[in-house]
Amino acid sequence: MIDLHCHILPGIDDGPPNFTNCVAMVERAVNERITHLFATPHHMNGWYENSKEDILQSVAFLNRYIQQEKIPLSIHPGQEIRIHLEIFDSIERDEILTLDNNGEYLLLELPSGEVPGYTQEVVYELLLRGITPIIVHPERNKGFLRDHDLLFELVQEGALTQLTSGSIIGHFGKKVKTFSEEIIKHQLAHFIATDAHNTELRSFTLNEAYESIAKKFGVDFRYYFQENAQMLITGQSPHIEQPIPIRKKIFRIF
Repeated sequence: MIDLHCHILPGIDDGPPNFTNCVAMVERAVNERITHLFATPHHMNGWYENSKEDILQSVAFLNRYIQQEKIPLSIHPGQEIRIHLEIFDSIERDEILTLDNNGEYLLLELPSGEVPGYTQEVVYELLLRGITPIIVHPERNKGFLRDHDLLFELVQEGALTQLTSGSIIGHFGKKVKTFSEEIIKHQLAHFIATDAHNTELRSFTLNEAYESIAKKFGVDFRYYFQENAQMLITGQSPHIEQPIPIRKKIFRIF
């Protein structure tokens, strides 16, 4: 399995505080049958700034350790980039790290309490530049919970989305779980990832989430998400279904 979103690099954000904890996460990922994992530390979220070069060096170091220990896992580089108005200046300065550093896909995080008014403009401009934004954990965003059309419009414009495995299995509460299922049902989700931070409360639950999806929506949905992740690894374009607006559903805010 492939995990597109994980905070596994030690000592640089709210993931593992040291290399020992990092190795524990590596071992847990392997136990969960993950073979490829994207290290995507926070960047420009108000607390953490992790430069492209630092991440690439940290990923290379971790991969050397993994190869030396003959661990069946490959670490790929990326960033979880908080949306900000200067994002295009950052791109021009070559500070933004796309997934696998190939200039095609980036993980875009929105503030948890809102969808900034300039989000659609940023998505549009990124797409014009040939970069596809993958909006991470939209099911946990209060702005999307208040107004489902905001998510539909962004996906219709060309943004992709990534749900968190823990959301699907109820780790973030019933409302988030229900909203996750609505997003899947209305073809507004394209990837599932763990967003793992540690081996305890925020760990690797990808297989459990896939099992839950297969049980509720059918095994084809599981394969859809798994194949999309595989396509990013192999440089192919993921499958994109026609999005459907979420109608007549009202969710209370947390």
